[in-house]
Amino acid sequence: MDSQTPESSKPVDPRSLSVGRRVEILVKALDGAKRTNEALAKCANGDEMVEVLLNASSKLGLGLTQAELTRTPPIRDWIWWKNKEAVLTIGDAKPRYQQDGAQGRSDGDEPRKKFLGLF
Repeated sequence: MDSQTPESSKPVDPRSLSVGRRVEILVKALDGAKRTNEALAKCANGDEMVEVLLNASSKLGLGLTQAELTRTPPIRDWIWWKNKEAVLTIGDAKPRYQQDGAQGRSDGDEPRKKFLGLF
């Protein structure tokens, strides 16, 4: 009788996993990856972050694409935060979060529209 290796013990090609699972593997690999995290922190925008993450994905053999990274949480959210783009706005279509304290208004801008008298 031949002893054969069961199917479950064969190594799984990461590219055959779902996008969500591959992103999860990438995120776990980033935990403690000092150089990669430093590179991500130095990125000026989300596009630069995607390039760093594509490189990390390639090294891990995950085969993630730019489109997959930009559509899949939590990386999608990291890119959004780096770009400071609002996913949803109410009223005047301006992002609610602005670091400058002026909330993106120049002197000529109209005041924000009130929403139920609260904003």
